[in-house]
Amino acid sequence: MTANAPPSTRRPRGRRTPFRRVVLKLSGEVLAGDRGYGLDPSAVHAVCAEIASVHRLGVGVGVVIGGGNIFRGAQPGETGIDRVAGDQMGMLATVVNALALQCRLEALGVPTRVQTAFSIPSFAEPYIRRRAIRHLEKRRVVIFAGGTGSPYFSTDTAAALRAAEIGADAVLKGTKVDGVYDKDPVRHRDARRFERLTHREALDRGLRIMDATAIALCMENRTPIVVFALGTPGNARRACRGEPVGTLVQDDTRENPARTSRARRARHRG
Repeated sequence: MTANAPPSTRRPRGRRTPFRRVVLKLSGEVLAGDRGYGLDPSAVHAVCAEIASVHRLGVGVGVVIGGGNIFRGAQPGETGIDRVAGDQMGMLATVVNALALQCRLEALGVPTRVQTAFSIPSFAEPYIRRRAIRHLEKRRVVIFAGGTGSPYFSTDTAAALRAAEIGADAVLKGTKVDGVYDKDPVRHRDARRFERLTHREALDRGLRIMDATAIALCMENRTPIVVFALGTPGNARRACRGEPVGTLVQDDTRENPARTSRARRARHRG
């Protein structure tokens, strides 16, 4: 089922550049486990153990979590809930997930802060970019909840946005499959996995890595995306160490001084 990328998108194999600061994008469904909804304790623990292993490398970790395990934006015809209200309910669901991750991470000895895109000061800090960077510098994991704070924007877009704002070296997208395929590997046995792609190739091919807005934002800010199987223990850690895990989406230029300087400026402005 897994094969090398087609010749037009094949890139040189080997070790990749290690990352010093990342945004880990997780769907809410990963916290549901086999139950398919809500919070499964074993699934929450597994996800937090993965985050903790990256934190122990000395990598700065921001996390963006979805809310699909609790509520997914409904269509007006189904429930009478309009799109804006549905998206707002989904944002609140991400806060529930963020608090669950925070509790479990701190039980594992990982200092953690939750920041929300809208103000609920009794529950968490509001998102303030400089404060988020300061937390990262103090080796705290920062969980960004509430998406972008606006309807019509996905948590994928929130991850791309936060990565640009905090000067992250990459967005790590944890999924159920081990990378990006040219077609659904569950339905098609001849599906081929890409080792490397550019952002433009991902958009032109309509590959379902993240939504188009998120990919375009990463492309504009030259932020690499690593798509990997979250269910394989140690994958996030290996990705941060520069090992070839999953699919790497980045510009054609392997060494990118402009991107590096942006990340450093963002860090020092904290």
